[in-house]
This record gives sequence, C-alpha cells and structure tokens, in this order.
Amino acid sequence: MNFHDLPHIDPESLQPIDIDTLVGPNNSRHAPRILILYGSLRSRSYSRFLAEEAARLLRWFGCEVQLFDPSGLPLPDDAEADHPRVQVLRELATWSEGMVWISPERHGAMTGIMKAQIDWIPLSLGGVRPTQGKTLAVMEVSGGSQSFNAVNQLRVLGRWMRMVTIPNQSSVPKAFGEFDDNGRMKDSPLYRRVVDVCEELAKFTWLMRDRAEYLTDRYSERVESAEETSRRVNQVAH
Repeated sequence: MNFHDLPHIDPESLQPIDIDTLVGPNNSRHAPRILILYGSLRSRSYSRFLAEEAARLLRWFGCEVQLFDPSGLPLPDDAEADHPRVQVLRELATWSEGMVWISPERHGAMTGIMKAQIDWIPLSLGGVRPTQGKTLAVMEVSGGSQSFNAVNQLRVLGRWMRMVTIPNQSSVPKAFGEFDDNGRMKDSPLYRRVVDVCEELAKFTWLMRDRAEYLTDRYSERVESAEETSRRVNQVAH
C-alpha cells in the first residue's frame, strides 16, 4: 500500500478493508463510489481542506471519490433544475453509493452553502431516489471551541434524505491551527478521528450498498405507489 500522500499515518496501524468479511461472494466488487460535499467558498477553506484529506483517505481505503465544488451553484428556487451546476450535483448524487458532508459552523449552524447543496438534491428524481439507503458521514470545522451543532443538523438532514448515517463523526475546533500552510491537516487526535470516520464509512458502504434496496423496501410503499403518494401529498387545496 502506498502511504506517500498520508505522511501522518502509522503504516502498521492502518489496515485495508477486509471486503470478504463485509460482503458475500455474489456481491458487487467495484470500488465504493463516494461523493464529498463541503460548505465554504473561501480561498482558504478549512472545510475544503478537510474534504481533500477525507478524499485521500477514502481513496487509500479503495473508494472512488468525487468532490463537488459548490462555486456557481444557484440558491434553491433561484434557478431551474436544468441549471448546469445543479445537473452536475444531481448526477453525482445519483452516481454515488455514499457521501461525506463537511460544513463550517457559522452562527451556530451549518452554512447556507452547505444547506443549498443538500436542498438541490431531491428525494425523488425521475422515479429514482438518489439518496435513499446510501451511507453518509458528517464532519464540521469551527473557528472556536469544539461544537457539534453543524454535525447534529447534518444528521437530521441525512435522516430526512433517508440515508444511513454512520455512528462516527468528526468536529475540528479552532481549524485555523489544525492545517499547515499547504492546507494539509496536522497530525493530532483530531486527524486520527478523521481517519476513523473514513474507515468506518468505507466499511458501512461495502456492507450496505447491495442490501439497500431490500432494507428500504417498505410496506406502505407496496400498498400505495410512489405516483399515488405524490398525487395525494401534492393535491391542491380548494
């Protein structure tokens, strides 16, 4: 295994994913597809730095990773769904089998940039639910002392999007001191927690992806089709 891009890793302690322990012989064996969203447009964005660290780690764990740049994404309802940046985001959401959401904490909450990305991902897209049953890891960065406001909100959104949010999470306080001049995260217990989150997400994605359709098959939806549900909940009041 190549550790050249992970200078803070102890090679004897980082273990590759034991795929055979998590999936059966007839399950998919392609690399888990992970989409990473981050919630800042600043040139020195700590949420982007953390997203890039997560991407390096997830690739080491054998995942195929895409990062979405939120620059140019319009506010929800301020453009049509055929806007080019919206289309890119939705295609990546459909492509993915798991996601990482990383937001700065601003005014005690996730940023509007983070929320806008999630709001552009619909619960249903052309008869396909692009997030249901997929795995999710949540992280946050903050400028002050450690807080969990943003990750708690992201967990609520993950549940609303019918995702399987892994137990582990990361909150990086005083982020300005946790990254070097090149945007690389320094070695610390906080970095090791990020490694834990990425390892756990990779494992849960292997475990879930071929079982998600069965696990999310619901009695209520077998009784009432998605089309009938849509007509009922969107009926016009007179």
